[in-house]
Amino acid sequence: MKTPDEPAPPEEIQGRRLRLRKLTESDRPLMAAILAEPEVGRWWAPRGADEAVDGLYDDEIVYAIEIDGVVAGAIQFSEENEPDYRHAGIDVFLGAAYQGRGYGADAIRTLARYLFDARGHHRLVIDPAVENVRAIRAYERIGFRRVGVMRNYERGACGTWHDGLLLDMLRAELTPGPE
Repeated sequence: MKTPDEPAPPEEIQGRRLRLRKLTESDRPLMAAILAEPEVGRWWAPRGADEAVDGLYDDEIVYAIEIDGVVAGAIQFSEENEPDYRHAGIDVFLGAAYQGRGYGADAIRTLARYLFDARGHHRLVIDPAVENVRAIRAYERIGFRRVGVMRNYERGACGTWHDGLLLDMLRAELTPGPE
């Protein structure tokens, strides 16, 4: 994940309207409840919230998204540290009550600035399902650009494969957002 000379990611990162703090074991019930929401689980938990929650405690760095002290979702990143291919990937989800209000954009911009400025990445990727039009529009407003469709990219709950859309963003393409 990180190279030996890189500092560990911070325990928290302050956004414009929210705080990102490292996910803890005590967040499991909150994450399960959010991932069980149909609007979230459709994209994040095709085989159930419990399996999806377990995945949050794997290799990637995961932050809980806190809004006014309430956990509203999570955002995570992974890194490719091979020098010739160095970049980071982001993934995010918010509970239904927080969607469509700019919190996702704030969380992504906050994490993107950290990945660009503190960790030295020049490129970020994100890979939503092709059918997740709402998320794709939001990512494009932040500065991500479509790279291409990844055919049969992920398996859904029904056992069939579905396409994903690869988007990427270079440092200069990150939009500033409202201040």
